[in-house]
Amino acid sequence: MDLRIFTEPQQGAGYDTLLTVAKATEDLGFDAFFRSDHYLRMGTADGLPGPTDAWITLAGLARETKRIRLGTLMTAGTFRLPGVLAIQVAQVDQMSGGRVELGLGAGWFEEEHKAYGIPYPKEKFARLEEQLAIVTGLWATEVGRTFDFQGAYYQLSDSPALPKPAQAKVPVLIGGHGATRTPRLAAQYADEFNIPFASIEDSERQFTRVRAAAEAIGRRADDLVYSNALVVCVGKDDAEVARRAAAIGRDVEELKANGLAGSPAEVVEKIGKYEATGSSRVYLQLLDLHDLDHLELISAQVLPQLTGA
Repeated sequence: MDLRIFTEPQQGAGYDTLLTVAKATEDLGFDAFFRSDHYLRMGTADGLPGPTDAWITLAGLARETKRIRLGTLMTAGTFRLPGVLAIQVAQVDQMSGGRVELGLGAGWFEEEHKAYGIPYPKEKFARLEEQLAIVTGLWATEVGRTFDFQGAYYQLSDSPALPKPAQAKVPVLIGGHGATRTPRLAAQYADEFNIPFASIEDSERQFTRVRAAAEAIGRRADDLVYSNALVVCVGKDDAEVARRAAAIGRDVEELKANGLAGSPAEVVEKIGKYEATGSSRVYLQLLDLHDLDHLELISAQVLPQLTGA
């Protein structure tokens, strides 16, 4: 079981804070540092000092880290033209020495689009399908050849399809709860399918759909990695769990029901239940980015039980 750290910087974190967490992620033995791609805070958080751009952040971290994988859950398709996104991700992959992964979604938070003057189209999912075809098609085009695409929303002509990523294939993540279109897109384009903030039962149901969609197009279902993203709140004792829950404005029992909360033993046990559904990777949504002791506890008392380290 891989454990990855997943951050939500729009809730209030500048680059220096993200760098500190990313370096701790690497030093403490976690597999990867991922971040959301949002420009507006949600809920009651103040969002200060203001939003940071996902791919600019990852470009900086690419030069400041050495081992961990870096990526997004999920880049909003509404924020970037697909040709530009392909260039950005390829460049950051080069900067990192081949450690980048691209989570790409349709985009959903209309308020942030209004706040920063970003168009919010109605046909987001159809656009996402074209974006996936373009980004992966550009990367797959042989050097010296050109790439063309004629879609309903995007048209590319005689693209040199450059630059290329450092990796032969940048892993693409697709995720969500949709019962039909999401599994179909994952089967066609994804290296990893991620379901965010889902119960054990809903995870198993959605993984089954994705596996069936893969097999329907002649792909081995086990070619994909299946993963979860879940909020994390671990403490050495009940008081520490309660303190950490209060710091992120959540109730302990709610966190235990909907995320990974409690003692290290409780969290390991629940992760094991997700593993039984076919999940082999968990993105731990870390909401208090200043509580590095939390990361250290997970590294010392949860990680070794899941990786055999």
